[in-house]
Amino acid sequence: MPRPKDDLKERLTRYHQIKISVIGRKSGKTISIPVWFVLEDETLYLLPVQGSETQWYKNVVTKPMIRIDARGVEAEFPAKPVTDAKAVKSVVEKFREKYGANEVKKYYSKFDVAVVAEIG
Repeated sequence: MPRPKDDLKERLTRYHQIKISVIGRKSGKTISIPVWFVLEDETLYLLPVQGSETQWYKNVVTKPMIRIDARGVEAEFPAKPVTDAKAVKSVVEKFREKYGANEVKKYYSKFDVAVVAEIG
């Protein structure tokens, strides 16, 4: 019987977009948004489209948990905001590798933060 974690990882290897849910820092409501991601081993990397100005990122800073929905397989994980410039640059490179530099340039406007979640 496959464990849900294995099922989630399997889906994450196939998909280019997932839905994440965070708790609104002011409203307290759950907010869901589709995002791109990079999965390496047990680590999920997220890059907020408008960097530190992205609303879901601000929510993660206040309440560092995210719920991941990979087309029906859901799980919740602690999320760690990343602000170190070198670490953020590394995440940006992973995104460029997966999605292409032009696509990343087209959709992302600020590269000052990232988010990391250990799913293992």
